[in-house]
Amino acid sequence: MCSIDLSKAFGKVNHYGLFLKLMKRQLGLPVKLLCVLESVLTECYSCIKWNNFITVNFAVNFGVRQGSVLSPFLFALYLDDRCNLRMGDRSRFIVVYADDIMLISPSVVEIERLLYACENELNWLDLAINFKKSCCVRIGPRYDATCVPIASLSGHLI
Repeated sequence: MCSIDLSKAFGKVNHYGLFLKLMKRQLGLPVKLLCVLESVLTECYSCIKWNNFITVNFAVNFGVRQGSVLSPFLFALYLDDRCNLRMGDRSRFIVVYADDIMLISPSVVEIERLLYACENELNWLDLAINFKKSCCVRIGPRYDATCVPIASLSGHLI
């Protein structure tokens, strides 16, 4: 198993890409609910408070709100296409929750293949893996067997 953490993922969600995915998923969402979601995300403004100083409001053009109950669901929908990277193999799985991805496979070689495919797709979405917070663990009868480190496409070891 390989647990992947994404860097600053919630802040990099492209709103229009998310809306397209919501409409494409055919979840049966009423148009009015889509309009509310669009309004919540596109009409969002923020400011920065530092000590006693507050900046002027500025538009937030990307991302979903950290701490919102809806954000993990929206982010999972945004990444949902990544879960189809199994390439037809029923022994490999990709599980997504919030900004965490779990790769599950019966071999180290297959985990590495999943990692490569996942990394390519994440690069396409302008998302990056936080290698300091990502790790792999071996389970089963050979849990204590030493295996080679898993290398990403960018050369980072997990």
